[in-house]
Amino acid sequence: MSEKISHDIGVNERYIRERCEGCADIIIRPMKLGAGVKVRCLVVYIEVAVSNMTLEDSVIGKLINHLWEIPGDKIKEFVADNGLGISDTAEFTEMEPAFKAMLAGNAIFFLDGYDKAIKISSKGYPNMGVSKAESEKVLRGSQEGFSDSEKVNTALIRKRVRSTDLKVEEMMIGVRSDTMVALVYMKELMPPHLLTEVKEKLENFEIDGVLDSGMLEQLTENNWKSPFPQFETTERPDRAAMEVLNGRMVIICDNSPMAVMIPTTFDSFLKVSEDRYNRFEIVTFQRLIRYVAVFIAMGLSGSYLAVINFHTQVVPTNLLLSFAQSRRGVPFPSMVEIILMELAFELIREASIRMPGPLGGTIGIVGGLIIGDAAVSANLVSPMTVVVVAVSALSSFAIPNEEFSAAFRILKFGFILLGGLFGTFGLVLGGFLLLGHLSALSSFQIPYLIPFVGRDKPDYVNEGDSMIRAPLRRMRYRPVYANKGQRVRLKEKKHESK
Repeated sequence: MSEKISHDIGVNERYIRERCEGCADIIIRPMKLGAGVKVRCLVVYIEVAVSNMTLEDSVIGKLINHLWEIPGDKIKEFVADNGLGISDTAEFTEMEPAFKAMLAGNAIFFLDGYDKAIKISSKGYPNMGVSKAESEKVLRGSQEGFSDSEKVNTALIRKRVRSTDLKVEEMMIGVRSDTMVALVYMKELMPPHLLTEVKEKLENFEIDGVLDSGMLEQLTENNWKSPFPQFETTERPDRAAMEVLNGRMVIICDNSPMAVMIPTTFDSFLKVSEDRYNRFEIVTFQRLIRYVAVFIAMGLSGSYLAVINFHTQVVPTNLLLSFAQSRRGVPFPSMVEIILMELAFELIREASIRMPGPLGGTIGIVGGLIIGDAAVSANLVSPMTVVVVAVSALSSFAIPNEEFSAAFRILKFGFILLGGLFGTFGLVLGGFLLLGHLSALSSFQIPYLIPFVGRDKPDYVNEGDSMIRAPLRRMRYRPVYANKGQRVRLKEKKHESK
């Protein structure tokens, strides 16, 4: 049971010092305030998280400076009547919630003879602030990216959706970390069951600490064995605001610049925020390229093996002779050759990500060129193998979402084995298994393959925003996961002729 806050500030101070023993970063500052008769006060705060109390522009500084001038016998009455009139404040009657507020980056004020503690909001912990989005680069649209602060991130969404129908519910997750998690949604647009289901999932586990939104994803997804993510992530506030207006929920985790969007479908991973900002012709063309990139990234290497090992008759004779000429002197079977090169490219990718700054991109380009050229010159692999693996790797970079792309990079090795051992039969078998798996997936009661399946549902409406994007003036309906009574999002105003 939480300790009650006492009228006697000495009791409160002893409890606080005992609990904060060994915490050099927590400042416990006793003071005597008031004109004439002095009253004992106590301020507790994290050293770096709270502004200097002597600064005139500090909320705490203004309060302390004002209390210096009030007669001592009037301080208690002043705090009781006006304590909550200072910025973002709250009162606590128990120590546990007061400590949680202090550890969240606020200052806690205690007054002798007053059995409550007052939380006074301050600047909070240091964070990176609003920066440019790095992993979701676009040519058109806002360049703002989420920060590490949950409060800042919810404000960036509120900045774009200025409506009181936009709800922000906060939860504390993590027994020891007390990480703030915000659920952001439009009350009228989001289906009612989604909020209940998300809360149940978040309350269904107990963990020491949550340090990033990725931990929430892994703990709450239904089909956790699947390589395909059932939560979509974004670091762009405009994309998050766009999906909130579509009827989805955005989950923001403190200390994480990545927001999680649910429900999620296969199709949503191949969209980017600027798809709404550009004309429908170019957007449709770009989306078709992304869909083609998915199949190339997953199946090109396996298809190459199936053709040269089992189905050479489908290749023109001149090309087949070119393949045979390029493989002359290569000591490895074609499947071993492909696997070695695929692993080499994955190693280069990982190295380029871990290298700091611009050196990472240099390592990726130079490493790929040097290793590929050296392997061909040493007759370890054929030139065609390098071309196939390079096109496969390039296609994986064209998939907008990194987690989604990683699933196809993993499946690629399965298709290499199936194509190299069984030819076209293996590829077809792998395709059927993959399609069956995707058909069985769902995200919060929404089929993963919407809108390619589920058109027979009675509430289905074609929104015109799938593989082919309709002109913006004809995209009048929200997706199928939006609230049934709020599907219409665009109407043309009818002007009466004079």
